[in-house]
Order: sequence, then structure tokens, then C-alpha cells
Amino acid sequence: MTILRLCTIVLFLLCTSVTAKTILFTNANGYTLIGEPGTDAQLKQFNTLLIINGKVAAVGDYEQLTKRLNLADITNQINLQGKTILPGLIDAHGHVLGLGQNLMQADLRDAASETAAVATVNNFAKQNPQLEWVIGRGWNQENWPSKEFPQRNSLDEAITDRPVYLTRVDGHAAWANSKALELAGITAATVSPEGGDIIRDSNGEPTGVLIDNAMALIEQKLPAASIEQTKQALQLAFDHLLAQGITSVHDAGIDALNLKAYQDLAAQNMPLRVYAMLSGSEPKLAELLAQGAIVSDDDKLTVRSVKIYADGALGSRGAALLEPYSDSPHQHGLMVTSQEDMRALYQLIIPHGFQINTHAIGDRANRIVLDEFAHAFELFGGTNLRHRIEHAQVVHPDDLVRFKQLNIIASMQPTHATSDKNMAEDRLGKARMKGAYAWQTLAQQGTIIAAGSDFPVELANPFFGLHAAVTRQDRDNQPQGGWYAHESLTLTQALQAFTLDAAYAAGQEQILGTLEPGKWADFIVLDHDPFARDAAILWQNQVQATYVAGERVYHQATTK
Repeated sequence: MTILRLCTIVLFLLCTSVTAKTILFTNANGYTLIGEPGTDAQLKQFNTLLIINGKVAAVGDYEQLTKRLNLADITNQINLQGKTILPGLIDAHGHVLGLGQNLMQADLRDAASETAAVATVNNFAKQNPQLEWVIGRGWNQENWPSKEFPQRNSLDEAITDRPVYLTRVDGHAAWANSKALELAGITAATVSPEGGDIIRDSNGEPTGVLIDNAMALIEQKLPAASIEQTKQALQLAFDHLLAQGITSVHDAGIDALNLKAYQDLAAQNMPLRVYAMLSGSEPKLAELLAQGAIVSDDDKLTVRSVKIYADGALGSRGAALLEPYSDSPHQHGLMVTSQEDMRALYQLIIPHGFQINTHAIGDRANRIVLDEFAHAFELFGGTNLRHRIEHAQVVHPDDLVRFKQLNIIASMQPTHATSDKNMAEDRLGKARMKGAYAWQTLAQQGTIIAAGSDFPVELANPFFGLHAAVTRQDRDNQPQGGWYAHESLTLTQALQAFTLDAAYAAGQEQILGTLEPGKWADFIVLDHDPFARDAAILWQNQVQATYVAGERVYHQATTK
């Protein structure tokens, strides 16, 4: 134990008056990482946790801890009856507003065909006749028998009186009916915008599918959400995340309205923690940067980073590749933000002391982002700001070591690998898989990996992510032995990526990520010990209770 940690315990135990906010949790089967982020952290077990004023005061063995305590002064003692507790899980990449909106829209995630997707949308439209637009998300043509992009005609057969706009599961493509195309003025003569593509049929007519920046042609016509609608969606997302055991989330790209909603909610005591990234496309970005970082007194809201999109997604062939797609030789993907614009953004952001988190999926996009970080560091430094590449999904093997050399954090989502395994080789070919989803390779070279889900692209449940990280299998335990299993993580590594190292990726490892003295008492109670059950069923773990700052903010209905 370091001198600093020992002093922290002494200060808490001897200098803090015992109040009604003092809680002693006993008879726990507890796990936490201790120590520094990266390869030096270690897993520790404990059975007793003392919380004072929302922070961890002491953690360890009951007999040893209680020798220093007067139990009569502890106003609240909770016997966990041997239940497992872990530090609150941190999702290092999600879209909170998108999740909340998803909960209020047509959900197409389970649609097994284009016909099924249309039926779901039509049913949703009939149940919501008051809606001006019919909006949904979650379709994925890779899960359909045809594996082909859908057509506007199929939507037109079901809905003609209202515009329909349906975002693909990855958020990088959309499917619209003719009414929506008409309102956006999209015709055969419309030119695809830079960084986007209007998919056309053999006659040059728009099919109704728009890729990346082309989506904005319709999105600018959507009814603007009010601040109250935004806060309602965020609250729905908060409730959902807490039920999954997520106590902190890194929100990957918010606009000015979303920021205002967060600030309003933070003033009313948000139930979980949000590390929000300003959107690189926000028109008021320069103004917001000039206002400086935002850190609420209770650490519930932190804003000191910017999210930039380099390219699109692999499933919609928008990920920017160095060589053509193996299953579509005329396509290389799309740079959503040009290299020149990216350079200008880096030069704007870094001098303000803000972290940059750049979405890069394809090997070309990852190389360009690494090049631009290197260029910016040579000009005016900034390596200390813990910049990140979001996804780092397909990286040329020569570029993997540059993450370590440039001190770049790899913010990765384990369930992307198990969702993409059925199409990634088709898109890339076997040779490019060497640098794809390379979690263990990056970890072994000392690169910090911050794990997340990218919800609502994937489901938010972090135990799905832990399972995918450890097994490299889907929840049907396929493929046998794991998909490129040499890149799997150990359970300890995976837990660290969802806790301590995710906290480090937000500059919060001194206050979050582990149950060590002085840190916020954010933790979860589970129905099973994940370290004592078969890795194949890790995803089945259920959260029975979620605590933030020592306060229970979620519990299962059956939990007493």
C-alpha cells in the first residue's frame, strides 16, 4: 500500500466525523483493481467496505478493519450475505441521447429481413398516429438472407402519408421512404456530399439508403427536439444504464442542446456520471472550448474532450481502407472528416487543453488519425492530454505500435468483434485481420484499452462486453474456440478495461474506477461471481443493485 493510500485511510477514519452517511458493507465477495492503470494494476479481493460521505474510506478484511472502528458509531450496516460486488462499470463509448431516443422509436434490431423490418415500422406507425415523422433504428442487412441494402419501395408500400427515416444499427447509414426523400429534395440529380453517398439503382434513382454525410440531407429536415424532450430521453437512458450496472458513461459526441440538458440535469443531481465529449461538428465548438472545462462539484458531469469522426463504419462499407474492400473492389470507404479539416480541428482543440477522441474504424482512417496526432504533437505538444482513437477497429499491423509511441488510448468495444465476425473477413479478407480487433496485441505493448459498447449500436449490457472480450464468441458460443481467439483478454484485463483503465481514459482514475480509499463509492451487486463461473455464461450475470456515491440508485424488484 502506498503512503498516499495509507494517509487517506487515516484521514477518513480519524479525522472524519461519523455521520448518517457512514455505511459499512460486510460479508461481501468483493473484487477491485488496485494500483496504477495499465499492466501494473492488480486484482484484490475483500469482504468489507466502509463508505463515508459517498466515498470509500476503507476496504479489506472485516477483522482487520473493525479493529480500527467503533461499530457503535456506524449508523448503517449492510450484510451482503456473500453476494459479489464489483466497482461500478464504466462504458467508455456510448451515445446516451441516442439510447434514450431509441427507447422511444421503432426498434429494428431483431428484424430478420427487409420485410420484417417494414412490418415492424408499419406497426409502430399505426400505434403512434400523432407522430409527424416515423423514426427508427437498428436494421442490419448483414443479418438478412439477401445481405443487400433495403429499398424505399418496400417502405412506400406500407407508409406513404408520412416521412419514414430509419438509421442503420451502426448509425452510419439510413433508409428512407419516398416521402422523406421528397421533403429533403433528394432526386436522381442530387450530388452526393463529400464524405457521404446516396445509393442509387441501375437507373440512377435514389434507392432510399444514404451513407454517412449524406444522411444530413434528411436529418436537417427532422423536427428539432426541445430541451425537455432531450432531458426526457436522457432520463430514460440513465434508468436503462443503471439497471445494467453502468455507473459512468463516456458520451461520444454531444451538441450544444445536449450539453445544456446535461447541465440542467446535473444541477438536479444526475443518478450516474457522464464524461461528455463535445461534437467536433458543433457550430459553437470554438465558443464552448473558450469557456473551458466543466467539472461539477459531485463529479457527475465532466466536459473536457471533443469527439471527431474520421470515417464511417465497416458494415456500411464506410470505413476508410488503404486498399479496396475485398467484397466490393470499387470501394475504399469514406473519410467523413477530411485530413485537412481534421488538422484544423486538432489545432483548435489541443491549445484549450481538451482531449481529442477520434472515431476511426478502417486502417486508412486510423493511419491518418495517428499521422495527425503526430503532426500536432510536433507543433505544440499535447501528448499529456490522453487522446484516444475511438474503435481502433482495423489497424495496419505497422501502425499498432504507434499507439504506444504516441501515447494514444485505444477506446474499443468488445461486442463489435462478435457482431462483425460474420462479415468482417468478407469486407477485409484474411490478411487485413492481423491488425483487426487486436485487443491483446495492444494490451501487451502497454497501450491502455478503454472498453465500452457503443450503445445503441450494440446493447448496453457490459456483461455482454466482458463475455465477448474473454471468449471472442457470441452469446450462442460461436464460433467454437473463439474468433481470432489469440486476441482475447483475460477476465481481469477485461474488467480493468471497463473500470480503472476506462477511468484513466477520462482523466478520472484518481476518483473513479476502483474501490480504493478516497474514490467515489460507485459499485454494483451481482447475482453470481463472474470469476467463479464458466466464461461461456459471463453474459448471463444480472445486476441486483447499483450504487453511486454510496447511494443505491437501482435495485431489482426482487432484491430486498
